[in-house]
Amino acid sequence: MRIVRRHLFPILIAALLLAFVSSLFIGRFPSPYWMPPTLLQENELARQLVFNLRLPRILVAVLLGMALAGAGAVMQMIFRNPLVEPGFLGVSQGAGFGAALAIITLSNAPLVVEFFAALFATLGLALSYLLARHFRYGGSILRLVLAGIAVSALFSAGIGILKFVADPLKQLPEITFWLLGGLWSVTWNDVTHIAPIVLPALAIIWLMRWRLNLLSLSDETAFSLGVSVGRERTLLLAVSVIATAAVVAVAGIVGWIGLIVPHIARRITGTDAQYSVPAAMLIGGIFALVCDDLARAWFAAEIPLGILTSLFGALGFAAIMLRPASEAHQ
Repeated sequence: MRIVRRHLFPILIAALLLAFVSSLFIGRFPSPYWMPPTLLQENELARQLVFNLRLPRILVAVLLGMALAGAGAVMQMIFRNPLVEPGFLGVSQGAGFGAALAIITLSNAPLVVEFFAALFATLGLALSYLLARHFRYGGSILRLVLAGIAVSALFSAGIGILKFVADPLKQLPEITFWLLGGLWSVTWNDVTHIAPIVLPALAIIWLMRWRLNLLSLSDETAFSLGVSVGRERTLLLAVSVIATAAVVAVAGIVGWIGLIVPHIARRITGTDAQYSVPAAMLIGGIFALVCDDLARAWFAAEIPLGILTSLFGALGFAAIMLRPASEAHQ
């Protein structure tokens, strides 16, 4: 296992860099699937396309994958539940409700939609915490789980109502495409909006990754080992949700990355969070980037990113679950 870990991270970093550079030349211009790098020297349109359209989109795709995968790894360990993912505490559904509300009542301008999505994603987290504090059933973790389920259901119902009253010719298609997830409208402004939020959040998760091994223990055991359980758990959950809200506000609801990627990382590195969390971030960045490349290059009409991440994520999850039980618990 130590040999695998020693060589794994250079391989993952190299794979991410290779995918990043290759993605600059993947697309439908000037011909399907690939643009010769030499065209950058000869064609002004190619340079504008690569540096003003593809590059910011690629950066956001990497941040999206790393944020969702890192947040998923944190939540699965803190809640001791392998089926938890970043939208679990009402974040994704809250963002979807906020975006739909903005489209119907105000404007479909990207900045307005992103602001309302981030606002209601944060509100979803706050409501989950407030409900959990007033629940009288189970321990603190179970109460938060139940509160997150309730808040997500409420926002889902709200989205359904907004879709029902939306203009079927203008507003409803806009809401539907946003909920499917995608990076087709990403600009450099989006990069400057989310990078200052996501990068510090990922840095905190990386620096505190070894504490997750203790926080995954029972509260009594962790406290006896000198861990400030409430404070550290709240900090890690807060930065995970903030990073998730930032990327969801730009990309829409992109599922399965935060669920399947931490499973893959643990299969490769083992359950030690010192290795599995950084591996999940790197694999998440690669996974989101590859899916986005397929979304914009596979067909002439772009496929929503959320469809591809759900497709490949579900197939990967089924493959993991179909493996023998003796392998699944290694």
